[in-house]
Amino acid sequence: MSEEILINVTPPETRVAVIENGVLQELIIERVRQKGLVGNVYKGEVCRVLPGMQAAFVDIGLEKAAFLHLSDFNSLELAIGSENIEHYLKEGQKLVVQVTKDPLGNKGARLTTDISIPSRYQVYMPYAANSGVSQRIECDEERLRLRNCIENYLQKHTVPGGFIARTAAECVTEGILASDMTFLHKLWESILEKSQHAKVKTLIHEDLPLSIRTLRDLYKEGIEKVRIDSRETFLRLVEFAETFVPEMVSVIEHYSGERPLFDIYNVEDEISKALDRKVKLKSGGHLVFDQTESMTTVDVNTGGYVGGRNLEETIFKTNLEAAQTISRQLRLRNLGGIIIIDFIDMQSNDHKKQVLTALQRNLDKDHAKTKITEVSALGLVEMTRKRTRESLEHILCEPCSTCGGRGVLKTPESICLEIFREIIRVVRQYNVKQIMVLASEQVAEMLLDEEANMLAELEIFLNVGIKIRAESGYNQEHYDVVLL
Repeated sequence: MSEEILINVTPPETRVAVIENGVLQELIIERVRQKGLVGNVYKGEVCRVLPGMQAAFVDIGLEKAAFLHLSDFNSLELAIGSENIEHYLKEGQKLVVQVTKDPLGNKGARLTTDISIPSRYQVYMPYAANSGVSQRIECDEERLRLRNCIENYLQKHTVPGGFIARTAAECVTEGILASDMTFLHKLWESILEKSQHAKVKTLIHEDLPLSIRTLRDLYKEGIEKVRIDSRETFLRLVEFAETFVPEMVSVIEHYSGERPLFDIYNVEDEISKALDRKVKLKSGGHLVFDQTESMTTVDVNTGGYVGGRNLEETIFKTNLEAAQTISRQLRLRNLGGIIIIDFIDMQSNDHKKQVLTALQRNLDKDHAKTKITEVSALGLVEMTRKRTRESLEHILCEPCSTCGGRGVLKTPESICLEIFREIIRVVRQYNVKQIMVLASEQVAEMLLDEEANMLAELEIFLNVGIKIRAESGYNQEHYDVVLL
């Protein structure tokens, strides 16, 4: 299987696309104004204790108070064995916490006091009682070797807690792993020192930017290229790789072509399709995705597919194809929480088992943790997928005011960024000196106000004059770039 990672960098946002066999499988977007908080460490203050829920709200300086449950306390704090949160926290108390889930919708961030610090090869847990090895490493011999490496290091050094060997640690030498553990321990000591002097409700430690996290978390053996369309970011990634993962340097490539990087694999088209409710299957069937606050439902339909010899065969083949497509769409749309899949009813228990096996096999490629149940009598499969950040729809879209929330529109910010990309495309293709952008009043206002600096930089960079005109008849997603 061929695999590439594409990194598209502009001042307002960074986008990472994971391509497998020429097909977009995963998309991660980080915008400057909506930067993810997962992994960040804060010095917070308890603002409310909820005994009935065994939880507390903690002010870490964000717009909404964050949520900390008793089950997310580290083992040292739970040493007294009480299951009453009032034994551990009181209002006004200061504590060091880490974000495990970004704020989602109306919910604040989710916190833990069981801090974990990841590197390329390992995760350091200063409050853990033991160490471990990633379940994705299946070789028993290698698992034992990695455990011994960690135990040898802990015995030679006075280091509290434990380490988890990540998938990338497989076959890595003990010397490199030891250097990695030393780095993590020193980083933790610096975080502790900062926490002693930091003001309450402030950030103590911030995770790496998305471009570098991509190398740390997504890179694996077999990836052919990591392409970046920003020279500055390319140089930063090479520097990072030379220091921490030298074997990656050879696959990092600066993309300088005139054709936009994401156009190589039609990523922009795939993003648009991932915002649709309906997903067509090659067989003629289709899927319907409905995302709500509490869960996501996926309905499988045969559509125009009539199959071969009988109805059961038609249903079985449609469900098999749906299992593969659903797993890809869950990654691409970044859907998390409870997911209910309504497969077409199958009579054969063997067919049900094969469909579940196909679903599980494809979900195994997912970086997020998933769990699925058996097919129910109604053909329903209940599954969960770990959610740590907003879904693609929530990042790119907002509820449509025209339809009263029944649908979504891309945000003015998303349209502005699309317009910037279209301007670059048009200028490079036609070599013009003057263009006019026709857009809705909301988008035009943002272009002339919040995005004015970016617009000015674009004019200088492309050596082109850009005029903006608001059109009252345009809806929020409608725009035109006109050559003058």
